Amino acid sequence: MSKTAIYPGTFDPITFGHIDIIKKSLKIVDKLIIATTDTSDKDYFFSIDERMDILKKSLFTDLKLNKNKIKIISFNNLTVNLCKKYKASIIIRGLRAVSDFEYEFQLAGMNKKLDKNIETIFLMSEIENEIISSKFIKEIAFLKGNLKKFVTKSVIKAIKIKIQ
Repeated sequence: MSKTAIYPGTFDPITFGHIDIIKKSLKIVDKLIIATTDTSDKDYFFSIDERMDILKKSLFTDLKLNKNKIKIISFNNLTVNLCKKYKASIIIRGLRAVSDFEYEFQLAGMNKKLDKNIETIFLMSEIENEIISSKFIKEIAFLKGNLKKFVTKSVIKAIKIKIQ
């Protein structure tokens, strides 16, 4: 029986921290659905279409990850509903620091209440990527800093185009 997982997030933009989680997820599931959201409670730097394009270029062009094991989608509903739609029994969540844990723990509990058949798996990125956040990437970019240690070439290109 194949295992499918959903990795939801804003990915605004995707970072090497996210990519660590994706690579680790691919070791434990057969199919990973990377789901970027466009809920109205956030002010996004990139549009949903731009984020979808950046995800595809970063993962498939820059990193040459297996397209047969990864599906990239957008969504604007409950993650558990997305799990049902794609027959996924696992939600993947990344943890960076202790400060992430409380929110992620509550979110996992709510998802479990919504659907007891769906498990949340927490994964940590490698130590060198734990401090990376999309927020800091944007700040470094606006201050004309070097982003090569934090994101792929496609992300750097998209950011440069966006801030010109």
